[in-house]
Amino acid sequence: MKTANFKRRLFGIAPLLLAMAIAVAGCQSDDPAHPMSTMAPRSDLANWCYGLFMEVTAWDLLILVIVVIAFILAVFFFSTRVGEAGPPTSVSSDLGLEVAWTLGPALILLMISIPTVRLIFRTQPRAAVANELPITVIAHQWWWEFRYDDGSNVFTANELHLPANRPIRLKLISADVIHSFWVPRLGGKRDVVPGQENQINLIANVPGEYFGQCAEFCGLSHANMRFRIFVDAPADFASWEQIQATPGAAPADGTAASRGAQIFADSPCTTCHTINGVSKGYIGPDLTHLASRKTIASGILRNDSKHLTEWIEHPGEMKPGAEMPNFALGGDQLNDLVAYLESLK
Repeated sequence: MKTANFKRRLFGIAPLLLAMAIAVAGCQSDDPAHPMSTMAPRSDLANWCYGLFMEVTAWDLLILVIVVIAFILAVFFFSTRVGEAGPPTSVSSDLGLEVAWTLGPALILLMISIPTVRLIFRTQPRAAVANELPITVIAHQWWWEFRYDDGSNVFTANELHLPANRPIRLKLISADVIHSFWVPRLGGKRDVVPGQENQINLIANVPGEYFGQCAEFCGLSHANMRFRIFVDAPADFASWEQIQATPGAAPADGTAASRGAQIFADSPCTTCHTINGVSKGYIGPDLTHLASRKTIASGILRNDSKHLTEWIEHPGEMKPGAEMPNFALGGDQLNDLVAYLESLK
């Protein structure tokens, strides 16, 4: 009777375990509604992290099964019912049981720690690898700066382009406070600490657009410190990098964009922003090829005339804490400046 009850209860938890397995498997998708999923790896680093996660999860499920079975055995099979006399015993301890519950967890922790430590060293190679693309990532409150250190002299902000199937070395430094660089589908989080250089090494395997986010609270607009990574085919990346290395094209005379260029050149904007051949600002993002980006304001706004206008008019409202001042431009001046910025392709 006890054996029958035990089997019935044991089989009763099987649907629960099956549902858990299906739930974990279902998380691995390309659903556009969940672009920050860690369950759809698209680089060697992300695949290694995902594999480690599944390995640890397997050990966790094994522990769960053992605990549930032990609980059912203890409660329904080996327990003494109220009113029943228990068998007399003179045993005060069980050495074998004590050894088992000491060595068992120790072995499980060892099985988890070995692949974890191995992965840590695997993702931090000491020497540069062949054909590696070095990029410096500088975290600011609250935007990201990317400098390509391959001799191309390319600088961009909040949107990082990478060639597919090529080793990438990201050197992470901070200009102010602690941040954390995180692109869930391309790799794990890595802190960006003032006065310290960290790095991420990866090979992105699948072309596409990937969303990133600062993952360490860094001030008022921490949640607005976003960025995107575009993994391009090698030929597309080479074309993009060649265009980014050129100075911004001067607008035609007599156009709204040319009037906007003069407004920009005469404004305090030149103190903060660089436009190659026009200004050498060093505080804010490089705007040389602003119009080639999909977003502005560190990934929180679409890059179009409507949002550019709103951003120039009300930067502090669009992004609380932003250091960009409101210069009270309006009317034709504002429209001409937006036309100029939209010409910077």
